[in-house]
Amino acid sequence: MARLAVLIASALFAASAWAADLTVSGAWIRHLPAGVPAGGFFTVHNLSKQDTALVGASSPDYGMVMIHKTIEEGGVSRMVEGGKIVLPAGGKVAFRPGGYHLMLMHAKHEIKVGTKIPVTLEFAGGQKVTALFEVRGATAR
Repeated sequence: MARLAVLIASALFAASAWAADLTVSGAWIRHLPAGVPAGGFFTVHNLSKQDTALVGASSPDYGMVMIHKTIEEGGVSRMVEGGKIVLPAGGKVAFRPGGYHLMLMHAKHEIKVGTKIPVTLEFAGGQKVTALFEVRGATAR
């Protein structure tokens, strides 16, 4: 019975990773030791004929989720807040190590490698897309 509940929940989250013309693929989290923020990576696709923007994110498993970007200046990498990320009509934006990413902070419980964590992406105009992010180890790329 518990297995059936897990399968149904997984199907619902997979279905909710699509909202109108916005889809999410390749979603994963790089898990780091306790107390260190985790990084969230994915690709978001805008299949519509209008530009939109990613303006925020949240997860019931983390106290705070922020959009960040890694930049390099003078040979030194640092992170800055990403603000809103424009998604061109018919285009996509990849969130990858060394570029745009989500910072998942203040885990509400122990996060284990191999689990799947729901993350809700918030877009201009109020659209939201929830996707399951697979938790991978600290050396994942």
